[in-house]
Formats: sequence, C-alpha cells, structure tokens
Amino acid sequence: MKKIIFICATVLVSCSSAKFHKVNGVSFVSSGEEASQQHIDPVLNVQANYAAIMPFGFTSDINSPDLVFDSDRQWFGERREGVEQYIQKMHQNGVRIMVKPQIWISRGAFTGNLKMLTEADWKQFEEAYEAFILLYATLAEETQSDIFCIGTELKVFVNERPEFWSELITKVRHVYHGEITYAANWDEYAKTPFWSRLDYIGVNAYFPLCEEENPSVETLSKGWQPWKAKLKEVSKNKKSPILFTEFGYRSMDFTGKKPWLVDRNQTDVNLEAQARATQVLFDEFWSESWFAGGFVWKWFMQHNEVGGHEDNRFTPQNKPAESVIRKQYSQERKTRL
Repeated sequence: MKKIIFICATVLVSCSSAKFHKVNGVSFVSSGEEASQQHIDPVLNVQANYAAIMPFGFTSDINSPDLVFDSDRQWFGERREGVEQYIQKMHQNGVRIMVKPQIWISRGAFTGNLKMLTEADWKQFEEAYEAFILLYATLAEETQSDIFCIGTELKVFVNERPEFWSELITKVRHVYHGEITYAANWDEYAKTPFWSRLDYIGVNAYFPLCEEENPSVETLSKGWQPWKAKLKEVSKNKKSPILFTEFGYRSMDFTGKKPWLVDRNQTDVNLEAQARATQVLFDEFWSESWFAGGFVWKWFMQHNEVGGHEDNRFTPQNKPAESVIRKQYSQERKTRL
C-alpha cells in the first residue's frame, strides 16, 4: 500500500482524495518511561493512523559544534532503545510511524539560527549530525517505519551547507527505503532547495493568520488563503504533496497571531479559539488532493495528566480541540473503510 500512495502522491498530484489516504498523525512526545498500552490507547481513541516519534540530539549553543545523542543521560524515549520500543508498541496497534530526529539547543534557542563560526566547526558538527541522522534512518529501516524526516527547522544550516544536505540525502537513501521528508519552518519551505529529491514537502505549519484576540472561523479562513495558494503552487511546481510535519495552535487568546510561540506567557486560556483554528485548518486542507495530511503538535504519553481547561499550551489533550481532531480523523478512517 505504501508504494501505491507514493505513486499517487508524487507523480499524480492531482489524483482524487478518495485514493489518497491522509496522514492523520500525532507528534508523540518522548518520555522517561517505556510506552505501554495505556499510553497508546488515547492515540487510538483520537483515531490517529500515524505517530511521529522524535529522538533528540542536544547542543549547548547555536554556534556549538558539539551534538550529544543516544546518551545514557537522555530520557528513555529520546534514545535509540526508547524510539525502537515506541515504534514497536505503535506498530502492534496498527499505527504507522514517521521517525523525526530533532535538535534541542540549550534554553530553547531557535534551531533555524544554528550556525557554525568556522569551517572546522561546520565539519565537526556535520559529522555528528550525519551520525545522528543515519543512526535513526537505519532504525527506521529496521522497524519498517513509513516516513523518515532528515531534519527540522534548520534554515541557516540548509542554506549555507547545500553540499552536505545533498550527500546526506544520498546516504539516507542507501540505508532507508521508505519515504523521506524534511520539516521546514513555515517561513523557509518555499526556498528549501532539495524537495525534488524527497517524497514530501514537509512544512511546520505555524503560519500567522490574523491579529485578532478571539478570531472567527471567517477570519481564520481568510487568513489562510494567501498561504494556501503558495503551498499549492509549490506542490505543483515540485510535483510533490505537502505534508504538515507539525501543525497546531495554543489554547489562548491571539492563537492565530504568532502560532509558533512556545514561551510560557500568561495570555488568557481560550479553548474555543484553539478548537476553531484547528477545525479551519482541517476544512482548508484535508480535502485537497495535493495535501498529504499532518501531525498535530503535540501529544504527551501521560494523557490524563496533561492539557485540560486551565492549560494554554499546544497540546489538544483533554480540551475541545481533541474532539475536533477525533471527528476529523474518524471521518478519514470511515472513508478508508
């Protein structure tokens, strides 16, 4: 089935949505413990058919060439053994996988600004990053994971080191034979140079939609139109479908203004704004033949302990947005059946 989807998506971008099974995914956050059935059941309950499993590499600064990964000092779910266990547990429950290695910079600095200051530092960092990516590409092959993501929001790195990325894609293809993407930030994807060598145009879809405190459906939909037109154009030109490698909104006022914000601000909780923005995104994209689906940001293992009516963070868990997602993903499942 995977090969059929691949042909439909990359060669016949205009194929009917009835033949193109959407990725209805969650971004499954790593934890210090093994995944058990009680952690997977909420994923099944929301009717997700994919989960992004996200091992991490860590660096101390945007200019540091050191990258630590698969270390005993990391949480179980951030290491190779944990990623493998999460994948196996998801597969036992019929959930497909995108393996999505990511970098965390100390104090949450933006990875798009990661930049080495000397050629020697670039070489050192590239050697470490290649080892990081190939470790998990090999695991993705061994576990027969469906999609592998070669990087997330690394704008400067991608722009300044094109030869490295060209060689990395070739090396990943040698060890992994599934579908490949890259998770470009919303403001970098249009200029990412290597889409023709990947299977999906991956976009972290935190597009600014409006300035309103409590935006209406109409306002949010209007805000999407220029971004949607550009996404469609890029998909057509590159002859590849768009995949939202991340999408989501915080449950707070002004949720459509700067959806990428991860600061711990005290903006008032607005559960309905999150639900409304999520529904508009589904309405705008899920019926489009050039759109492959996406992974909601973000989904924690300890379902009963997160989210809720006093939380203004991204997770939709235990909020009205969870019901919106369940309804959409359920419709997709019924269509497939």
